Amino acid sequence: MKNFKNLFFTVCAIVVTGVSFAQNNILNARMAAEIGDESIEEIYAKADGPIPYEYVNDRDIIFQKKVWEVLPLDQRQNLVYYFPLEETIDRKPLWNVLKDAVMNKKINEVYEDENFKFKLNIKDLESKFVRTDTAEAGKEQYMLEGKIDRQYIYTTEIRPTDVKEYRTMGMWYLDRNAGELKYRLLALAPVVTDIATKGEDFEQAVPLFWIFFPDARETLYNTYAFNEKNPAMKMNFDYLFNARKFSGTIYKTDNIYGDRNISEYVQGNAMMQLLEAERVKESIRDLEDDLWNY
Repeated sequence: MKNFKNLFFTVCAIVVTGVSFAQNNILNARMAAEIGDESIEEIYAKADGPIPYEYVNDRDIIFQKKVWEVLPLDQRQNLVYYFPLEETIDRKPLWNVLKDAVMNKKINEVYEDENFKFKLNIKDLESKFVRTDTAEAGKEQYMLEGKIDRQYIYTTEIRPTDVKEYRTMGMWYLDRNAGELKYRLLALAPVVTDIATKGEDFEQAVPLFWIFFPDARETLYNTYAFNEKNPAMKMNFDYLFNARKFSGTIYKTDNIYGDRNISEYVQGNAMMQLLEAERVKESIRDLEDDLWNY
């Protein structure tokens, strides 16, 4: 019994040590301005950076398949990627994290599509984030006076509430050395209200850009998400994505037809499209089981 008590207190001590730096100094702050300051433990933890991906020899891959998934933000399991809608002391919306990192060049691998063919620069991205318009009164003033007062010029920008979903592109592969099926996330895209249609009667949602995920890992590793089960035990977004802590539905896979969407060959029936997505998912899972069945 005594040994059990000692073990119990040891485990508690380890847990307390692990979460002590996750309080963002709120318990140790002497003034409000110190809330949110990183502790020494947290600085050391962030200095280690994300766990590097292991090297995979192409000759050791006996099967691979790319899949594209959609993560709707109105599903409960995906709410962690949507909230908070405004920045708090210790958390930022994932949209703000990605946008700030892209504009500050902490994330450089940003592309127009998931094939990584057309790289976007800062000027290209700014036009996607903000739209400048002129009110009708300003247009009339320009016709009469040849100038427009600043009060008639307004801007529209993409906000966290405009993010409808995230899309991912990743690779499932069977490593013969490990003898197991693994997943590697390759690309991430926010799907937002198109800035050209925002505020109009018929708004459209579009993938704003695609990020080569390995380039975003450092940023996501240093950004915490809310842990609903235990707020003291924070989780970073790099862990959440790599551990597949989300609810996703496959909408496209690589195939002979040029990686066409499921909706293109299963048309007009949402239920059949969902069943096809589940069929693709099960066919990938069965590969690992079949590896051990002769």
